[in-house]
Amino acid sequence: MTTEIHRDAWGIPHLRADSARSLAHAQGLVTARDRAWQLEVERHRLQGTSAAFLGPGALPWDRFARRARLADTARRCWTALRENDPETADWVRAYVDGVNDALPHTDAPEFTATGLAPGRWEPWTPLGVWLSAHILFAGFPAKLWREEAIRHLGPQAAGLFAADGPGTSGSNGWLLAGNRTTTGQPVIAGDPHRFIEDPGVYQQIRLACDEFDVVGLAVPGVPGLAHFGHAGSVAWAITNAMADYQDLYHERLRRTGAGVEALGPDGRWHRATRHTETVQVAGEAPVEVEVIETDRGPIVSGGPEGLDDGTPQALSLRTPPRVTADLGFGALLPLLRARTVADVDRALDRWAEPVNVVQAADTDGGLLHRVAGKVPVRARANRLHPVPAWESGHEWTGWHEMPRAGLTDGLAVMANQRGPAAPLGVEFAPPHRADRIRGLLDTRRTWSADAMAAVHTDTHLASCAPLLDHLAALDGLGPEATRIRERLLAWDRRMDADSADAALYAAVRSAVVRRLAAHPAFAPLTTPPAHPEVFQPWLALTPRIGFALEHLLRADELYGIDRRAEIRAAVEEVAAAAPPGPWGDTHRLAPWRALPGWPADQAASSGDPSHEPPALSGDHDCVLCTSAVPGVTDRAARGPAARYVWDLADRANSRWIVPFGAAGDPRSPHHHDQLPLWLAGELAPVVTDWDQLMKETDVKETDV
Repeated sequence: MTTEIHRDAWGIPHLRADSARSLAHAQGLVTARDRAWQLEVERHRLQGTSAAFLGPGALPWDRFARRARLADTARRCWTALRENDPETADWVRAYVDGVNDALPHTDAPEFTATGLAPGRWEPWTPLGVWLSAHILFAGFPAKLWREEAIRHLGPQAAGLFAADGPGTSGSNGWLLAGNRTTTGQPVIAGDPHRFIEDPGVYQQIRLACDEFDVVGLAVPGVPGLAHFGHAGSVAWAITNAMADYQDLYHERLRRTGAGVEALGPDGRWHRATRHTETVQVAGEAPVEVEVIETDRGPIVSGGPEGLDDGTPQALSLRTPPRVTADLGFGALLPLLRARTVADVDRALDRWAEPVNVVQAADTDGGLLHRVAGKVPVRARANRLHPVPAWESGHEWTGWHEMPRAGLTDGLAVMANQRGPAAPLGVEFAPPHRADRIRGLLDTRRTWSADAMAAVHTDTHLASCAPLLDHLAALDGLGPEATRIRERLLAWDRRMDADSADAALYAAVRSAVVRRLAAHPAFAPLTTPPAHPEVFQPWLALTPRIGFALEHLLRADELYGIDRRAEIRAAVEEVAAAAPPGPWGDTHRLAPWRALPGWPADQAASSGDPSHEPPALSGDHDCVLCTSAVPGVTDRAARGPAARYVWDLADRANSRWIVPFGAAGDPRSPHHHDQLPLWLAGELAPVVTDWDQLMKETDVKETDV
């Protein structure tokens, strides 16, 4: 059986085969060719073996992966998938076969640099890649922060600090019904916000066989098109629902001659499973990790002896995949086969994790706006903070029915704000991005697909209002501080890369954040308990204040802090320093790479003669969401991991872009060739005419 691989001008693979299984093999093969190093890193991360070649910096993640039992959960889910859905299991296995057929032949330079040889994928590896990528997606460590904030500052602290923080992924997404477009057919557009990685977390690809022909964004290492796809007659896209579906339990553990026991809600001690694993660390001695699991779930922090600082604490993590042995992979093939919104809807009934808000439309007028995933029914306290495992009333008692919503005046807009998923979550993003998108779309009655880039790239920052309101009330400032005040009050509130006023606002904001973080009222939160390092983004005080600044400045009272005095001092501090240049001088892209500094300089491939990372417009609460951490850094590690426009009138009029390119190999011309477009807010065309593609090769499947 022969499969064809075609490429467009951007090197994006378009695959054509006779069957879904053959196509899965080709998707695995071409992904391994294009992203070999990325696949190897992801395989090691899910197994907790990345420190063996990345060094001590990867050890905290490896500890977490081992203790959270990511690989074991993936194996459980694979066993259940094979028993309950053999067709999907066979399809996943074909993808893995494709990966294994290509990986041994890779010559990616990172393998030479590290001395690492490509390993073999197991049938369950794609499930582990998915689990590893999303285990922190819902931000369960925020419960640790809320617990500490409430303990030291009182119950109101949970609401004051609620924010779409540095460890949470988000998205913009909007759906226009046919009565709001120039063609009379729907348009779906948006951009997922994730940590920007090089190579990227999304892979543009086309999958075509006798059953379906779909273009979309795949997760490298996972077959199909789970999150974003356009099948011609129907298209779909997701945003993070911000639902809470993972629980932390305080555990009381004790060692016995036979192992470890945990106190249960029945007042009895129950045997916990326990074993040790060894993590190899490049350049250092191996590290032993004790893996313990109670009836609630694996211990992810502390243990029988407490935390590393002696705090008597142990925390178990309970997640839907660990409980049900289901990662939702049963939805992937039905999504590819979907022809209508009803088909997408039925497929999403099998979705598990992460919990998403889905928007879909078809050419027959079908529209869909719903939540998809598994959220357990349990006490509200479980959502807010860790709960005691030895007390009754914190058990999971079922699964929530997923909410649905409609459109308002032909529009549905989701940007992680409170929406259809509100009953399922605790913290949601501020409404600024969603309100701005809707406001922009309401400036005209009908829109074309080509006009969507103007929405993607909007830089208006509504969340600056509280700080500017306080600033407007200040008087008696020094001469330079007064000039700063007047400039900011006249500023257009756009975070454009070439705007010196945007940089001035960011400088004042950061100074305010640092001053609040240093205030004695917050002193108890400066040194949180010694939870694992992977949880620290949720526990660091300065970022928490930075992302919650709007709430803190608008509160009626803030623990006796004279906020106006702090803002006054911050403005005088900025006035005494050298004037900042444009916002883009400091607001620059900071992508994550498994090998820091590889390639030697990102900017060299971007064409920036200064050898600095590329400058960015936008900010955390802009539609163009390029997230710095106020008070810590102006560099942006998060942002649009892709942008897309799905046109239901003509799929060939759709658009997409990723931050870097289709190829992970730095020697490829398609490694960073999309970066200039991404920086400029432009989109590449989705090519659907096979005659406009370049045929790369025929692939003979010898084992399918």
